[in-house]
Amino acid sequence: MSIKNKQIVLSGIQPTGELHIGNYLGSLKNFIELQDKYQCYFFIATYHSITESYDPKVKHQQILDLAATFLAAGLDPKKCIIFNQADIPECTELAWIFNTITPISELYRMTQFKDKSSKQVKNINAGLLDYPVLQAADILLYKPNFVPVGHDQLQHLELSNEIVRWFNNKFGEYFQPIKPLLTKTPRVMSLLEPDKKMSKSAGPNHYIALSDEPEVIKEKLKRAVTGTGTEEVMPAGAQNLITLLSEFGTQKQVEYFQNAIQNKTIKYSELKETLSTAISDKLADFRAERNKLLSNPKKIELVLKAGAKKAEKIAKKTLKEVKELIGVA
Repeated sequence: MSIKNKQIVLSGIQPTGELHIGNYLGSLKNFIELQDKYQCYFFIATYHSITESYDPKVKHQQILDLAATFLAAGLDPKKCIIFNQADIPECTELAWIFNTITPISELYRMTQFKDKSSKQVKNINAGLLDYPVLQAADILLYKPNFVPVGHDQLQHLELSNEIVRWFNNKFGEYFQPIKPLLTKTPRVMSLLEPDKKMSKSAGPNHYIALSDEPEVIKEKLKRAVTGTGTEEVMPAGAQNLITLLSEFGTQKQVEYFQNAIQNKTIKYSELKETLSTAISDKLADFRAERNKLLSNPKKIELVLKAGAKKAEKIAKKTLKEVKELIGVA
């Protein structure tokens, strides 16, 4: 199937520091599979990332780090379009147009706004509220067929489709509703608080970064919460480690430790050691390639610029047609 006939998929990740294994299993691993089936746009969501408190001195490096992670993990610029959102000004221009048709009450009910506001009470900015409108612009600029999401992200995609409806009702049929590409992703939990999702904001010992060296992975897993080994029901911490082993280890290893937990003969130190080796080995090539890419930042920047050039053609065409429809061009 030619690229022209392929259906389009779009997704983005914010450059806010190192990605962890939960990000990999939840998004990046899926991206790598999608690039062989669809015409894919994968962007670095830079404008979204500046709605949080951040250090401008390190933001550019975070962009390069994320791009290097994309490439080292297996995203291929020959198969997909990789670009920096900040290189496509049409996204913010379309977002402003969408602002004029989006009821503010819809934005106040967004769960993510409530969650993020509670975490950054001293920085509840307009961008934080308007985040889903920019997200709708990011998506609709490229008229994708699908956006890969987890169930917790469906609300924002629903708002994007409401914006499609409001726009079409006011200016005539133009945008098509976007379908979610629901992805089955393992629920990866914090190493220290297994009742919460793995997150960078909780602290470095709560997660395993994709860039962590083997010794760091080993030390983090040593601290991971498990159980006593005598429980009747598998503890959440132990289940989390088994979930990770099922992704990074072998089926034989998983069965061995599941049986040991069930029979109450488990040695959690053995499980942690096995998991540490499995994760380190699986990510060895990735770490080497990422380090190689980061030693040559110009190469990364060329990939982003080439991707932006391709994305810009589509974005400019969409924005031109939208401006004509709304009567400003």
